[in-house]
Amino acid sequence: MTSNERMNAVLSHQKPDRVPVYPILSGITRKLVGCTYEQWSTDAKLCSEALLRAAEQYEQDCIVTLVDLSVECDAWGQPIIYPENEAAHPDYSHCVISDIDGYADIKKADYTQSKRMMMEIETCRLTVEGVHGEKPVIAFVFGPLGVLSMLRGQQELYMDLYDDADAVHSALDAITETLCDYCRAIMKTGVAGIMIDTLFASGSIMSKKMWRETEGPYAARVADAIRDAGGLVMIHNCGEKIYFDAQIESMKPCAISFLYPPDDCADLAECKAKYGDKITLIGCVPPVMAVTGSDEEWDERCRQNIAALGSDGGFILASGCEYPANADFSRARRMTDIAKEWKY
Repeated sequence: MTSNERMNAVLSHQKPDRVPVYPILSGITRKLVGCTYEQWSTDAKLCSEALLRAAEQYEQDCIVTLVDLSVECDAWGQPIIYPENEAAHPDYSHCVISDIDGYADIKKADYTQSKRMMMEIETCRLTVEGVHGEKPVIAFVFGPLGVLSMLRGQQELYMDLYDDADAVHSALDAITETLCDYCRAIMKTGVAGIMIDTLFASGSIMSKKMWRETEGPYAARVADAIRDAGGLVMIHNCGEKIYFDAQIESMKPCAISFLYPPDDCADLAECKAKYGDKITLIGCVPPVMAVTGSDEEWDERCRQNIAALGSDGGFILASGCEYPANADFSRARRMTDIAKEWKY
């Protein structure tokens, strides 16, 4: 099978010839083109070249264009810090929203005026062009509440929801409209779909009820925009006690990328039994294991995940979050080799 055929099979809950695989190689790929982290994060040509090289060298069955979580907040002028050896992030000492009154200033933005959003669009275009139809390219977009937290700060946003929820919802509406336009533009690059990061949809951050009342309706609108543009909707959430049920209800994804079992499942086996016929499962090797423990422990975790989640298809072996940007590639190779050796 080709990578496309393999991915199509698991997304249709059929058995492919082997388990598809993609360690989430993002910032680490800068090493393959010899550029700095900032250059990789801001130059679409370098970023795309790096992602393509990683996909080829480590035989990934798909490419996810995750750069970092501060791409979208650039549209509202949020200052960004570009560290030397880690992902870019907002300068929280200069948040666009400094107090509760600042939410009123968040209006629908023109994504074409954002250098970082246009860089992501161009990265998607170049990557689709460079992969020559051999494997799917999945774009990566931060969800509405996540983007808002980049403009305000997570703790402050959380408290503001209690103090003046209406103000927060007004800003969420504007961000959602912007993200819908942005996702439509991304889909025009030829990507197969978009993976939405729903950071807040986990019990480690927010109650399920609160998520349903805050981000749920807005995330649904973004998902609908993606589907209406002909794209697959996927979710990424590496939080503990992730809400599969609430997100499936809201966003109707075809796949969920995760690190921990969902809040209503004791382990991966229960997760497979409860959700394996509803969505394709992606994950969930802890990325920290790429720099800790032994090769044997890494290999065993990969095999355990396949046994629990992929013995009958409907599973993609991946790291549960971004592969460490300052690790080496050795365990990414081992993950691919283990996926290739597994026989149904």
